[in-house]
Amino acid sequence: MSLPLPLVEYAPAKVNLTLRVIGRRADGYHELESLVAFADIGDRLRLAPGAELALAVSGPNAAQSGGSADNLVLKAARALAALIPGLTLGAFELEKNLPVAAGIGGGSTDAAAALRLLARANALAADDPRLYAAARSTGADVPVCVAPRPRLMHGIGEKLSLPLVLPALPALLVNPGAALATKDVFACWVKATKPAAAFDHAALSKATRYDEFLELLKPQPNDLEAAAIALAPVIAEVLAALRALPGCGLARMSGSGSTCFALFPSTAEASAAEKILGGRYPHWWVRACALG
Repeated sequence: MSLPLPLVEYAPAKVNLTLRVIGRRADGYHELESLVAFADIGDRLRLAPGAELALAVSGPNAAQSGGSADNLVLKAARALAALIPGLTLGAFELEKNLPVAAGIGGGSTDAAAALRLLARANALAADDPRLYAAARSTGADVPVCVAPRPRLMHGIGEKLSLPLVLPALPALLVNPGAALATKDVFACWVKATKPAAAFDHAALSKATRYDEFLELLKPQPNDLEAAAIALAPVIAEVLAALRALPGCGLARMSGSGSTCFALFPSTAEASAAEKILGGRYPHWWVRACALG
């Protein structure tokens, strides 16, 4: 009898186009509102179904991923196995292309890809509520990554809007190599004296062109940016470099990490920006992509 072929899932980078911190809850978690999109670059995860659960990590950022025992891929698999007795597991192989602790959900998107692979291996529906229960117990950013499409995210990440349709968003992602722990950034966060206005959800659905969407995004900040810059001042350098690029319409930090993004009117301008910035800062992680 032939062995089952490995199953493969893409784990795209998650980009927080906006991030408002509403406040801190009594349990220590923070209430958020964030518009999330996904890039067409990311990690790749394979699963060879079998009885034993295992993980091997390769790729350019494998060394920064830490020990396998702490990897969210295994945590997600164990969380789902606890909900489904007799779940078929297997050996995962993670190709780690995204930087670690970078604010683009690398660990979370890997965990979500693991859940999708296990769903396929066990003939579970893509919207099986147990997948989302396992995602919530794995990490706050994992639920939005299970079905990686643009959404508004609320609460601590567990409240998701229906998928959104965004205009084409050519982008540049840049990480200077400064890893930031989410808990440290939130510990430095200070509530703004004049918070940004709430997101106009009705206007969001009508912003079908790049220029319209850009004007909608501009008033919506990343509230964690100042705290992250206090911990890693190089982020301010990244943002300044992005804003000086020809064609840059908006530059902002993503999530709670050190990765920043810039939006451009065209793929050609994003690709040209990648060449410019990659040449000037060869030690930075610089990738042109499309968000959606």
